[in-house]
Amino acid sequence: MSARFVLALVWGALILPATVDAQTTRQQTNNTLFEQLKTVHALSAAQMQRLKTIFAGSSVMGQGNPAITRHPMTPEECKARISGGVGSYDNPRNTRICGNRFMAPLYDPRSESPDDAKACIDIFEFPNIPCTYPVVWTKAREAAEICAAVGKRLCDAHEWEGACAGALEPPDYFFGYGSVEAMRKVHNRKYAPTKRWAYGPSFQRGVCAQNSEKSATCGGGGYRSCGSNTYPTGAFPDCKSELGVYDQHGNAAEHMNLPMTPDQMASRGSRKLGVTEMKGSWFIWDKYRAHPDWCRWRAPYWHGSRVMSKESHENYHLGFRCCKTID
Repeated sequence: MSARFVLALVWGALILPATVDAQTTRQQTNNTLFEQLKTVHALSAAQMQRLKTIFAGSSVMGQGNPAITRHPMTPEECKARISGGVGSYDNPRNTRICGNRFMAPLYDPRSESPDDAKACIDIFEFPNIPCTYPVVWTKAREAAEICAAVGKRLCDAHEWEGACAGALEPPDYFFGYGSVEAMRKVHNRKYAPTKRWAYGPSFQRGVCAQNSEKSATCGGGGYRSCGSNTYPTGAFPDCKSELGVYDQHGNAAEHMNLPMTPDQMASRGSRKLGVTEMKGSWFIWDKYRAHPDWCRWRAPYWHGSRVMSKESHENYHLGFRCCKTID
């Protein structure tokens, strides 16, 4: 394999252009994605086989329906926007702490250093490669299985929130309140006075990957009618938290684990997991804000199910990112 071909795989040059024709298949785009994952993240043959098996179990999971998806920016345009190139997203300190590329330590800078972190989070939405399109049409169960396949896990809600707000705080799920809605209300009331976005204390347009368009045919949210018109990850360098995590606003909304009891916390090693929590906003937010999207805001129990349910929700703007427990 030539050095030029390897670099093309690493930096997304083989990703299809922003406008794709109806002859391009989901399997073709997924095959390109698999090559990138193997090269960029140095995945083993066993990990790759597990990933391919998970993807093969879905008729829709990928980077959007190629027949109708119209990405507003190409990977090449993304790379041209980044000062220092996509290589600037590599952080040797974080790689040392987390044991993987493109991850950020989770800690509280007010009292801790990065080396105190007990967990890390992907800095981009999966596949966690700069200037690639996020994987969408993913069920929460599939997201958890994919994270496990690459040696990571699904994030607990408080971890995602801490990565966004710039400080990981202790878990605060208010388990004693008994229902998702009751727990949510107490949590949101606690954080509303200090709400913030990854990039600052107030919502701003034009900062994140959220000025795209819905497909004209997108009504009920079906695969054949709704294009996943996302941007390449990392295309908006200012859409970054103080912990160095990108795209938590805009692009794809993201599956997280919302534990209902302490023994459902992924961060404590549980494999039982709780219910689905969808974090962040998505690719049309500059035009239409369907709900709040500040960092620690927790949503109503939309499309409610257990994370590991085979019936957990999927749609054209819903993806995920992974976390990892470290020693």
